[in-house]
Amino acid sequence: MKSDRALSASLLALCCAGGAWGLDIGGVAADFEAPTIQGERFSLSKSEKDHAAVVVLFVSTLCLYSNYYDDLLRDMAARYASHGVVFVGINSSRVETLDEMREHARRHGHAFPIVRDADGKLAELFDARRTPEVFLLDGVGKLRYRGRIASKISSPDLQNALDQLLSGKEVKPAETKAFGCAIPRG
Repeated sequence: MKSDRALSASLLALCCAGGAWGLDIGGVAADFEAPTIQGERFSLSKSEKDHAAVVVLFVSTLCLYSNYYDDLLRDMAARYASHGVVFVGINSSRVETLDEMREHARRHGHAFPIVRDADGKLAELFDARRTPEVFLLDGVGKLRYRGRIASKISSPDLQNALDQLLSGKEVKPAETKAFGCAIPRG
């Protein structure tokens, strides 16, 4: 319950401070802590403190667009872990069960934490609209990139953003259009 209050307080603070939901490039993500489908707890602030970057991924087991990137995400999470990057998946579906999420993660080798967000609070916090959609945060929680993982015409947008961030460069483009399945609201 404590984390629910912290998340609610963060959402309220974000709403009142910015006048709207969501996170703009350069804005600092509100902290959240939530249980993972793996049975552990994920803390955004702890992950930011312990890593050079955090990739927040909004994913779905049912969305073909999201599933298209399953293997790429597995490989990127493994490759960038040695560079101090942690990936966390967030599944904001109301209909996907924990068992389905766990089986999907197992089948695709997703070793990164995945959080179930059935009430959509985390999707609202980030203003995530689609699966897949990614939010790249630096080590202090600033949003440096948001958008798609990659385009199907071989533009590796997330990889480029990670490489730029890790080399100390400004991330360009900082925002791309994510295509995929809608995350239901309200």
